[in-house]
Amino acid sequence: MPQTLQPLFDQTFTAISQARDTFVPRLKPREIGTIKMVSTGIAKVSGLPSVGFEELLAFPGEVFGIAFNLDPDEIGVVLLGDYWQLHAGDAVERTGRVMDVAVGDALLGRVIDPLGRPLDGLGPLATSKRLPIERPAAPIMDRAPVTVPLQTGLKVIDALIPIGRGQRELILGDRQTGKTAIAIDTILNQRGKDVLCVYCAIGQRASAIAKTLATFRDQGALDYTLTVVTEGNDAPGLTYIAPYAATSIAEHFMEHGRDVLIVYDDLTHHARAYRELSLLLRRPPGREAFPGDIFYIHSRLLERATRLREDLGGGSLTALPIIETEAQNLSAYIPTNLISITDGQIYLSPSLFELGVLPAVDVGQSVSRVGGKAQRAAYRAVAGDLKLAYAQFEELETFARFGARVDEDTQERIAHGRRIRACLKQPEFAPVSMPAQIAILLALTAGLFDAVPLERMPNAERAVQEAAGKIPEDVSARLVSADSLSDADRQAIVDLARAALGAFQPQAGPTPTGRAT
Repeated sequence: MPQTLQPLFDQTFTAISQARDTFVPRLKPREIGTIKMVSTGIAKVSGLPSVGFEELLAFPGEVFGIAFNLDPDEIGVVLLGDYWQLHAGDAVERTGRVMDVAVGDALLGRVIDPLGRPLDGLGPLATSKRLPIERPAAPIMDRAPVTVPLQTGLKVIDALIPIGRGQRELILGDRQTGKTAIAIDTILNQRGKDVLCVYCAIGQRASAIAKTLATFRDQGALDYTLTVVTEGNDAPGLTYIAPYAATSIAEHFMEHGRDVLIVYDDLTHHARAYRELSLLLRRPPGREAFPGDIFYIHSRLLERATRLREDLGGGSLTALPIIETEAQNLSAYIPTNLISITDGQIYLSPSLFELGVLPAVDVGQSVSRVGGKAQRAAYRAVAGDLKLAYAQFEELETFARFGARVDEDTQERIAHGRRIRACLKQPEFAPVSMPAQIAILLALTAGLFDAVPLERMPNAERAVQEAAGKIPEDVSARLVSADSLSDADRQAIVDLARAALGAFQPQAGPTPTGRAT
């Protein structure tokens, strides 16, 4: 037995000797720095002379950071994750790459953090492609005009403040006025419309995020929705990179010819996280203690939303950033910045919210600078008159509130305006289809609701929505297309609405003399 193994041993040792003789050690230089100081969410590092701006650095314990301040003697690093185990004197290494995130179809239906780590307990992400979180926006020549509407399912927005695919529409208002509810309703309305959705929760409470995810699950929206989450107790560095990571994921779908909707909820927390990091890194503060480049961090984010040319796939990225105002102050630093960056704003009024007008959209202070070009012709035929009548009603209502005597014509305008307001009310998570919206709006402009008592308006509106299901198929096809509605089409829809509202008209009763009125 030993004699049979001897040749095998000789052959093995000979191969080992040859490998040892031919091995040439290669020296690979590595830059290793040292932590000088660790503070809340940041670290000061020395000893990395070749580090680049926004390069990813590796700290002990699988903690990463982004090189933010490149000073002659030290580097200011934004930490991405828990930093309690880091101490002065620990080693820091360069990675040679910038921060990136996993992208691909495998992310749909998942909940991840800005580093691409799954938070839903469904196992690792089955994707291999990664993209940098900071990417240049599409060049102007690669962009196409915004011509396709993004239906939100909310009557007041689709009719009066329309949004197009590729637009950036700001949602702002005081806290607890329904900003997130509008964004969630818009995501729910994309079911079956071939629009992918990315919901980016920035510094939100865990309970609020759990409630939103439960809504997506109950309404069947998880199949086409990806959620990027940072909670309020996460490191400010994670909060800062969250919207950029979410945008890179959305851009991957857009570059493959898909239509994508991204919601940033909300950029107020993002701005505050950046202010915190900047002050800790000793950057000079400016207005309201925000650094001078606070405008740039939001403009380079929102400039990535666009619609690409057909020869580049024709994909689109529609952005709905949300911010919170304080005491209805639209002229504060962050609101004015974002109003100037975006293509319009939807302002939610606390006064309307307190009156129970939900969604509490202030039509007078809301505007869409692009969506009208993308709005369907059927909406444009009725939206102009509707907005004018509603604006006149608000002015007259304010005037009449002081007890002034008004003539009969003014009383009729006020009564008509109250019906418009009642029709623009809409419960949460109840999107209305386009044919039903057109039927309601045509009935409003034709004055069919004016005789309906206000307390019966919700039931009357539901009756018109049900009647919209009987609209002939050829008329429904023209509603969805860009064709204008003919007079015959309008009349057919109005006749359906009139028949549906017949049961809600006040019945004639006997007069004191016994004769019918």
